[in-house]
Amino acid sequence: FADIGDIVRGRDLFLGYNEKDQEEKRKLQQRLKEIFAKIHSGLSTKGAQNYYDENGGNFFKLREDWWNNNRKMVWYAITCGAGGSHYFRRTCVGRNSTNEKCRCGSYKVPTYSDYVPQYLR
Repeated sequence: FADIGDIVRGRDLFLGYNEKDQEEKRKLQQRLKEIFAKIHSGLSTKGAQNYYDENGGNFFKLREDWWNNNRKMVWYAITCGAGGSHYFRRTCVGRNSTNEKCRCGSYKVPTYSDYVPQYLR
């Protein structure tokens, strides 16, 4: 989850194991630039557009704020959005069933590790 945040915000330290990985990363970052350029052009006020200046087409401030506002939905999509997924356990602590829910108890993102620098995780 934290690595997804780093990728969205343009902070991923992974350079790739080989040329194929590096090319895929370049393609992904280019696509993210295009997506955030569309979001930037759709901002309703000039002040907001100036605040989220391009910075060479990277839109780092916009990407950071987008992640801050959408991280809960990304977590929900990862943990609950894939119906029938076998990724998470079907029981909670004490062997209580999740009652066909995607997880136990809390619907909160478990930690703020996505804000810890990648090299420290």
